[in-house]
Amino acid sequence: MEEPLEQDRAFDEIRSRSALLKCRFGDEEIPMILDHADVMAAAKDWETFSSDAPFRVPIPSEENLRKVRQLPIETDPPVHSEYRDIVEPFFKKPRDPEFAEKISAVIAGVLGSVISKPCEVVGGFAVPVQNRALAHLLGLPESAAEEWISWGTHVFHDVLEGDSDGSALDQYIERQLDRPQCTEGDDFFCALAKAKFQGRNLTRAEMAGFANLTFAGGRDTVIHTISSVIAYLARHPEALSYLQADPKRAVLAGEEFFRVVSPLTHIGRVCPVTTQMHGAEVNAGGRISLGWAAANRDPKKFACPHEVRLDRKPNPHVAFGAGNHFCLGAAHARLIIRELLVRLSRDVSRIEILNSVPNIESREGYERQIGYERLEVVFAAVS
Repeated sequence: MEEPLEQDRAFDEIRSRSALLKCRFGDEEIPMILDHADVMAAAKDWETFSSDAPFRVPIPSEENLRKVRQLPIETDPPVHSEYRDIVEPFFKKPRDPEFAEKISAVIAGVLGSVISKPCEVVGGFAVPVQNRALAHLLGLPESAAEEWISWGTHVFHDVLEGDSDGSALDQYIERQLDRPQCTEGDDFFCALAKAKFQGRNLTRAEMAGFANLTFAGGRDTVIHTISSVIAYLARHPEALSYLQADPKRAVLAGEEFFRVVSPLTHIGRVCPVTTQMHGAEVNAGGRISLGWAAANRDPKKFACPHEVRLDRKPNPHVAFGAGNHFCLGAAHARLIIRELLVRLSRDVSRIEILNSVPNIESREGYERQIGYERLEVVFAAVS
């Protein structure tokens, strides 16, 4: 039975007894930090909780899913900052009003193609929006997104279910890096070809590492957030009415949706030396997990944490992480959700759910909904 979004209480019981949740992933037991203050402190303490661990920052690990270190996320300062500076100009584009208009047009176009008829939101709405918006972010033609759309919700995570091995992404990146005279263009791949790191050109592996993270890192998280927003507004027509009364309300509402959805449950850090955390010992080379989703429901930080309050302010959620590794794509994701809310409030009078299949993340120690496998709706147009 699907739980309403606001009733996600995956970590309540364990939090009442402990500040850590021990989760098992294969042969590895990883303690997850639950409380907001502890998660923030660990995220900022990169010397104790390191990201300099290729393939081991995601949980489960991705040694068998990709061939390159994702950059800049799988490095620590000061190297992390030098790598981040290379691509950060692309991720600042969402601050430009002209760029925001492009993303609004993307959403309007996809919505216009499905309004007033049955629509499967995940594949028929969220995936196209996420990919076409990404094309604009990377300075590529929107038509480039058609190939990415064919990859579905995940790029390589579904290998665990036997659906994909990430080869489509690898092959695409290789083709882009092989483009002749790429140094003459100004898109994302050309920027990598021209970039300098510590006085030298990037290696092929470094360029592939940047591209791998860009295409895989924020893909399913944005898609799951879009589907969750649409499902919530369908089940709570008063929330849609609230947004229709003043489109400026989309800013705070978007932040609240990121908090309650928390599409990335947690992320890993490696302890270079043996470390004690709330009575648990993590051996040198062992991992801990920063529990973003748990921190975002911490009652010590958020009043009535299981309620969706579209006017919540302040809202110090950690859906985009914290510290040096604060998500590069945060501004882009925020823009997509904000423009989605504005467009829905202008063009849609109500949303009817025809069928839904929740996407459940089930691990030893917790179970929580993250978006949908399928969500069939009808968007009723404003008359």
